[in-house]
Amino acid sequence: MADPVTFFLVLLFLLQAKHLFADFYLQTPRMLRDRGVYLHLGRLQHAGLHAVGSLVAFVLVGVPIVTALTIALIEWAVHFHIDWGKGRWSDHTGHGPDQAGYWRAFGVDQALHQWTYLIMAWAALA
Repeated sequence: MADPVTFFLVLLFLLQAKHLFADFYLQTPRMLRDRGVYLHLGRLQHAGLHAVGSLVAFVLVGVPIVTALTIALIEWAVHFHIDWGKGRWSDHTGHGPDQAGYWRAFGVDQALHQWTYLIMAWAALA
């Protein structure tokens, strides 16, 4: 894509679509269990699912494979730690979906992921 604005917006759209499916449709019970445990296989898989989806998005918009792999691996680590932090916080507070604290933590988690996508799209453009 020659136009950087179009490139950026198309990539963000693809990353948003990937996020919707990876976070809300493709999580398995293993991925959802024991979120506050650091070395958790389910969270490793969940973050890997996000990284693979992002890699596909980068390739679709023509990002060189080495750049795409590098950004996707960094996203894997960042996504893993964002989710771990939310899991630890949730375990600490014990908030459930019927409490405002749960939704604040959910909102911060989602905002951090979205800000990560902005940085990833900027890095792919650079």
